[in-house]
Amino acid sequence: MRLNIDDRFNQQLPADTVQTPSRRQVTGAAFSFVTPRVPSNPQVLHIAADVAEMLGLSSADLASDEFRNVFSGGKVIEGTRPYAMCYGGHQFGSWAGQLGDGRAINLAEVQHAGKHWTLQLKGAGETPYSRTADGLAVLRSSVREHLCSEAMHHLGVPTTRSLCLLTTGDQVLRDVMYDGNPEMETGAVVCRVAPSFIRFGNFEIFASRNDLKMLRELADYTIRHFYPAIETGTQSGYGDFFYAVCQRTLTMMVHWQRVGFVHGVMNTDNMSVHGDTIDYGPYGWLEGYDPDWTPNTTDRTHRRYQFGNQPQIALWNLVQLANALYPIVGEAPPFESALQQYQHDFNREFTRMQANKIGLSEVIEGDEDLLDQLDAVLQLTETDMTIFFRLLGNVKKSADVASGSDFLSPVRDAFYAADQLTGEVLEPWRDWFAKYLSRLNKDSETDQTRREQMNRVNPKYVLRNYMAQLAIDAADQGDAALIQELYELLRDPYSEQPEHEKWFAKRPEWARHKVGCSMLSCSS
Repeated sequence: MRLNIDDRFNQQLPADTVQTPSRRQVTGAAFSFVTPRVPSNPQVLHIAADVAEMLGLSSADLASDEFRNVFSGGKVIEGTRPYAMCYGGHQFGSWAGQLGDGRAINLAEVQHAGKHWTLQLKGAGETPYSRTADGLAVLRSSVREHLCSEAMHHLGVPTTRSLCLLTTGDQVLRDVMYDGNPEMETGAVVCRVAPSFIRFGNFEIFASRNDLKMLRELADYTIRHFYPAIETGTQSGYGDFFYAVCQRTLTMMVHWQRVGFVHGVMNTDNMSVHGDTIDYGPYGWLEGYDPDWTPNTTDRTHRRYQFGNQPQIALWNLVQLANALYPIVGEAPPFESALQQYQHDFNREFTRMQANKIGLSEVIEGDEDLLDQLDAVLQLTETDMTIFFRLLGNVKKSADVASGSDFLSPVRDAFYAADQLTGEVLEPWRDWFAKYLSRLNKDSETDQTRREQMNRVNPKYVLRNYMAQLAIDAADQGDAALIQELYELLRDPYSEQPEHEKWFAKRPEWARHKVGCSMLSCSS
């Protein structure tokens, strides 16, 4: 198997001096060397061909026993030393101390076609950071991570990628609903791919221990390799680095809100310094448009990570990163300026994105009120976000909203209870559509041009939780065909794909409250 190994992190940063997987507080080190667990009977379930190509792997490589053994954790690539990273984090708003890669092991770093990638196995065994857990993962969570990583990439959302999904041949005990009823599940491993897996929490852990030497080393390493235009080793450089992370995080947030994605666990240890979506746990896409919705059962009471709150949580997390970097900068203005710029730029870009979703190529006076009113009417009755915005492109400038409800015909399939579109629900919709059509008629674009533009920002297909669950159920019975079908579908989410029209549909009623199809736990 041909991989151009180019390890950096575990060669240029200090390692943990203890080399056992015993759970412990790791100090003065960025990582710990570990050995992946050898599975009993690994089997390749799915490979993302374009990710393999991105890494320089050939079709012969993918079919080899070596591929299966390496990416299940059963064999260490010659000349490499796998490792788990040390980091901390704020979880649900509270400092949690040391966390680290409890079920993730970095296999190696590779160079191909001028780009640098880190290969990370999730579910390959225990590390010093596993705490009371076993470091393993199950098929359920692994299918979700594998499919979602690739779906997000093809939606145009910054994200980590996923090379492959394998079953291990072993059973893993999990309490999926945290209700005291654990069951054995199929063990699995997924190989995640990213420039690096450095998180906000990697900086927080050193700041919390006042380990300024390690804090500087990590910051210099990150800037040198991933922000090369920024000066290393200077106060102004660290400030510029923070500003750049703010801007990349902003871009990611706008995309999340554009496609209706809800991460579910926006802890600081789940925030990448690359502005990539990382750690796919209890995520979900909005079904009914509800800014208060969270897919995470752990968050159901306080809803800290609900859809509408994500941009502000990202800002809160950036403040924690600023606090971590402050000791090596020594002054607040660079951070304050970057955070203020985040808020200013996000408001502008978010409004521009919303305008694009309804077919407006530029924002003029009155558009923000139109968008705010749409946000309100979408919540009058359960309305599927993805379907509504996709169908909105079918509205014609010449539509008549004066009487009846025919003006809603182009978007009617987005409503879960169309019979509710009367009286106090119908009239606010009529008022909004009248204003919307008036606004469209101020632009010169034809209906067809506008529709084409809208279809480039409003996906037709997203990975709804019930779709992922159907693939999981089939895979658990040894059938990976639906994984492949969804993978192919989600590689082209903005195209019509009439042969896959069955997936352009509202969540079925049977999935409304079914485990795995609505809210999920962090159990994996």
